Amino acid sequence: MAAFIRPPKPIPLLLRPGIWIAKKVTGKDLEIPKLLSWYPKAAIGSAVLESMVAHKDRTISERMLKLVRMQASFTAFCPFCIDMNSAEYAQSGITPEELAALQDHTLISTTHSFSTREKLALEYARLISATPLSFPAEFIESLKQNFDEREIVILASTAAQVNYWARLIHGLGIPPAGFSGSCKLPEE
Repeated sequence: MAAFIRPPKPIPLLLRPGIWIAKKVTGKDLEIPKLLSWYPKAAIGSAVLESMVAHKDRTISERMLKLVRMQASFTAFCPFCIDMNSAEYAQSGITPEELAALQDHTLISTTHSFSTREKLALEYARLISATPLSFPAEFIESLKQNFDEREIVILASTAAQVNYWARLIHGLGIPPAGFSGSCKLPEE
C-alpha cells in the first residue's frame, strides 16, 4: 500500500536537514516528511510541533506519556500511529495485559497494574481522541484532583499531537512504517 501522492522531486533544500534528522531519530526513511515537502510551511510547522511536545517531564513519567500516545493512537484507529507509538512498549514497563486494555480487549478500570493517575490519563486520551468530543464534569473534577494544571496541559497536548498526526497521515494515505509488528488495531 502506498500513500495517495508521491513526494516532490527534488525535495526543497531547506527541508532536507529535517528529513535527515527524522530518519536519524526514528531509524526509518519516513514518507510523511517527504510528502509534507509539497508545502514547506506544513513540514516546518509539523516538525516544530513534534519537537515541542513532552517526551520527558519532571512530574509525568515516560511510561505515562507512552501510554497516552498509545491510547490516543488506538482510539483514533491510526495504523501508522499505533505502529510508531507502540514500538518497544515493553521497554516502558507496559505489560501484555495493559496493552490489551489499551486495545479495548479488557477494561482499563479492571487492569490493576495501572495507577489511578494512569487510568485517568488514559481515559482523558480516549476522550480527546473520540468523536464527538465530550468531557463529563465528574471526570474533569477527578482529573483536576489528580493532576495540576501544567500536567493537564501536557496530557492534552500529547494526545492532541497524536490526533494531529493521525488525521494528517490518514489524509495522505500513509501506511505503517514497520516500527512494531505486535500491536494491531482494536476490533471494530
